Amino acid sequence: MSEIKKCGTISLLGRANVGKSSIMNALIGEKVAIVSPKPQTTRNRIIGILTEGESQFVFMDTPGLHAPKSKLGDRMVKTVYETAEEVDAALLVVEAKGEAHVGKPEAMLLKRIQALGIPCVLAINKIDITEKPAILPWIDVYSKAYPFQAIVPVSAKTGDGLSYLTEELSKLLPDLDEGDMPMFDPDELTDQPERQIAAEFVRERLLWHLEKEIPHGIATMTETFEDKGDVSEIGVVIVCEKQSHKGIVIGRHGAMLKTIGSEARAEMEKLFGCRVFLTLYVRVKDDWRNSEFMLHEFGY
Repeated sequence: MSEIKKCGTISLLGRANVGKSSIMNALIGEKVAIVSPKPQTTRNRIIGILTEGESQFVFMDTPGLHAPKSKLGDRMVKTVYETAEEVDAALLVVEAKGEAHVGKPEAMLLKRIQALGIPCVLAINKIDITEKPAILPWIDVYSKAYPFQAIVPVSAKTGDGLSYLTEELSKLLPDLDEGDMPMFDPDELTDQPERQIAAEFVRERLLWHLEKEIPHGIATMTETFEDKGDVSEIGVVIVCEKQSHKGIVIGRHGAMLKTIGSEARAEMEKLFGCRVFLTLYVRVKDDWRNSEFMLHEFGY
């Protein structure tokens, strides 16, 4: 293995649903951050680690910038700005959707990045569903709006442009002093404990299967986790903020809960590399998103 000579932190910033988590997963080659078509899927800062050649990239995925409507939302937005203050470089992610322009969330982030004096690369994601001529105006608009180190069209889905993106980001990593070690072991992919990943995989399946406001009012927490070698026995609590939502989560004759459990278990077994016995519990905590105590309890 090559000696690691460069190591640094890179924040992934942008509005909701532009594919920040998908890009990080694609760069790393493993699913360490959950994804869904719904906004505000990412609630915490999620670290993903890529060690390639002589470089170690420590990516910090952040919640999508949005107008908060609860104390949970306030904390998510705070996480975005706090993460930007702690990194060596930033990766702003946008998609070429509609008329080319720099939106308000992007303008706010760029203003903050500029004030912090950190270098920034722009990734224009989802080029697999965008005609090439439609991408050019976005490159033009953003190149005039901010002095990016590079502007890279990419597709997290197909992998197009990701190797070039890695190449450009590598230029922004600080050099390690002689004798210094990188932040993480080269084999590590994330700093998340398996308990946290298990809870997130359950929440991801809820986001995919439940509609409207219901999944946004749900939290998940791993209550028990027993590693027995080739088998892990895991118990995850699903918390709804309304009693009426509990029946929807469970489903007719428990069908929805069974589907959620089956799909989440498959994701866990793939990442953990062992069999998983998963038990789900559904509880109700009224208006937990506005409770400081409950937010702390759920790790937000």
